[in-house]
Parts: sequence; structure tokens; C-alpha cells
Amino acid sequence: MEALQIIWFLLVGILIIGYAILDGFDLGVGFWHLFAKKKGERSAFIESIEPFWDGNEVWLLTGGGALFAAFPPVYATVFSGFYLAMMLVLLGLIFRAVAIEFRNKVDHPHWIFAWDIAFSVGSILPSILYGVAIGNILMGLELNEIGDYQGGFFALLNPFALICGLTGLAMFAQHGALYLAMKIEGDIAEDARKWAATVWYVFLPLFMLAVAFGIKNCIYGIKAIPMALVVLALISNSGAFLFNKIKKSVAAFLASSCTIAFVMLAVAAALFPNMVPCSNNPEWSLTVFNSSSSRLTLISMLVIALVGMPIVLGYTWFIHRVFRGRVVVSEK
Repeated sequence: MEALQIIWFLLVGILIIGYAILDGFDLGVGFWHLFAKKKGERSAFIESIEPFWDGNEVWLLTGGGALFAAFPPVYATVFSGFYLAMMLVLLGLIFRAVAIEFRNKVDHPHWIFAWDIAFSVGSILPSILYGVAIGNILMGLELNEIGDYQGGFFALLNPFALICGLTGLAMFAQHGALYLAMKIEGDIAEDARKWAATVWYVFLPLFMLAVAFGIKNCIYGIKAIPMALVVLALISNSGAFLFNKIKKSVAAFLASSCTIAFVMLAVAAALFPNMVPCSNNPEWSLTVFNSSSSRLTLISMLVIALVGMPIVLGYTWFIHRVFRGRVVVSEK
């Protein structure tokens, strides 16, 4: 039973990491959207992610479904405790999706500008709130004996969580800029390289501040594996900076993807075996072992995952291969 519980912890983690890498560049593109000077450049930004964004969000839906099936008490605590924050995330994702579809339906500058704003805000808001959620989980939540969150929305906006939120935004902004440098032709690609280099100097101190704050305040102490993963994240992020500097766009983007993966793995390793630590009474924490579904459910879902995950991976590879070309910027 313990082996199944650990396998499902890893599977949920893989889905979340996949989402962070794939939708991370979508969100990062949205952050830079308003920095483009011309309508044609902003259109190219959206065209660069248009074939991928909805497929990328499947990873989030699958991760949420896997969490619900494998660890229902964790799903209940997180989604009820973060209810308002989750609604804001959904609102942002909805505005972003609608903006992509509606922006070019009417050729009027006010219409287009309004949807440009919606696209950017709908990308920035989730980027921050994802980090805020991770920060609160790492610090531990105030729970009662049945796992209900006892704090309010504003209790979630503590200093460490806000630092994590800004760190997440900077990380996705860097990832999105490197994606644009890899995906778009013309002068805007050079601008994207400059944006990536600039935001690197923002992400690095924020990340180090978040690590230092986490080491000082984490209620479960320092662990060797998370710290090793933090070092790997710093190494890969330095690689992204250097590859970007010498205009190796694909290598820079892959290094950025590794950075996100190592950051998320460090979070998972710092938490394990906890999934929702309880700050007021560690015995009430929701762990991999006390909050999982039954053995039969875990086995049944594992069979489904072994069939479904290769399909998702295959689709992701196929769609990126088919649309691997670079986007040409219109002169408008």
C-alpha cells in the first residue's frame, strides 16, 4: 500500500511539473504581451502559443483529477481553503482563453486593446497565485482535526507566500521570454532575449530570498535532497542565462524548463511525506499515507494512468513537432 501511495505522489507531482513547464511559457508570453510595441508583434505572441495553450492546460486538469482520485482529503482541504484564490485563478484562465479566441474577431483598436489587457492580466494573476499557494503549503496551513482550513483569505497573503508568488511570476516571465526568442522571427526575438536577461536578475534574488526564508521558517526543518535540487535549479538557471547570451535559444529554453522542474521537485521533496502540513498541530497534517484513497482505487487509477499518460505525452510531442516552425511578425 505504501508503494502505491508513493507512486501516486510522484505521478501527481509529474503532472504538476508538466503543467508548470508547458503552461509556464504561455503565462510568460502573456506577461510580456503588452511590452510589444506593434499590433503585429502582439498578434505574433498569441500565434506562437495558439496551437498549444489548451493542450497545455490539460495537464492542470489531469493533475487536479489525479489529486481528487488519489488523495481526496488533500483535494478537499486545498480547494476549499484556497477557494477565493482558486476562483481568481479560474477567472484569469477564462479571461486568457477568451482573449485568445475573441481578440481578432473585430478589427477595432479599442476592442483589440481590451482583449490584450485581459490576456496579460489573465496570465499574470495565475502566475502569482500559484506561487502564493505553494508558499502557504510549504509554511503549513492552520487546520482543524478533520483537515478544514481555519484561516481566511488574507492570512494566505503572508510575506513568504507573496515572495513565492513574485518568484513564480519572475520564473514564468523568464520562461516565456526564452520561448519567444526561440519561436518568433525578427527584431522582437532580440527584444525577448533582452527581456529574459533582465528578468533573470529579478528571479535570482527572489528565488534566493524565498529559499532563505523557507529554510528559516519551514516547520519541518532543512533536508538534504531539497537543498541539492535547489543547487541544480540554480545551475540550470545559470545555463539558461548563458545560452541566452550566446543566442542558443533552444538550449536556453530547455535549461529554463529544467529550472522549473528542479524548483518543483525541491518543493515536493521538502514536503514529503506531507502534502498539506498543519502549522498549529503537525499531527493533523495530511500526508501521503493518511489521506490516500483505498488500495483498489489506487490500483484502478494506476491502470488508467498507465494508458492515459502516454497518450497525453504523445499528443504533446506531436503537436509541438507539427507546429515547430517560427512565427513571422506582421509589419502592421
